[in-house]
Amino acid sequence: MSDTIKKLGEAELEIMQVIWNSEASVTSNYILKELHGRRKWQLSTLMTSLTRLADKGFVRCDRTTGSNLYSWVISENEYKTGASKNFLEKLYNNSIQNMIASLYSSKAIKSSDVEELKDFLNKLEEEASGEEDA
Repeated sequence: MSDTIKKLGEAELEIMQVIWNSEASVTSNYILKELHGRRKWQLSTLMTSLTRLADKGFVRCDRTTGSNLYSWVISENEYKTGASKNFLEKLYNNSIQNMIASLYSSKAIKSSDVEELKDFLNKLEEEASGEEDA
C-alpha cells in the first residue's frame, strides 16, 4: 500500500465497513450496535479503535453537534485498491499472472473461474477500444 494509506487490522476493517456502509456520519453507539453479534465489545474498546483509526487517517470525528459523529476520510474503494496493490506486490511480485497461476495450480480456482475472468477481460478491452474510437 502507499505510504499514505496504512493497513487495517481485522477489527478496524469491520468498523470501517460499518462507516462505509452508512449513508451519513455515525455515532459510536450506532457502530457498536452494528457490530453486535460479530464483536463482544464494550464502548471503551470501540472508542480506542476509533481513536486509532483517526490517528491512521481513516476517520474523522465531528464534535460540533454535541455527540461525536464519525465519517470516513479514506473511501472503501481507495482502501481496497491500495490493499490489493500491496497484496499483489508482496505475494506475487506484482504479477496478476503469477497470482492466477498459483490459485489455479492449487485448485483454489476452477477452469470456469478462468473462463469467467477471460470473458470479463475481453469485455473490458472492448469497452476500452470503444472509448478510443469515440
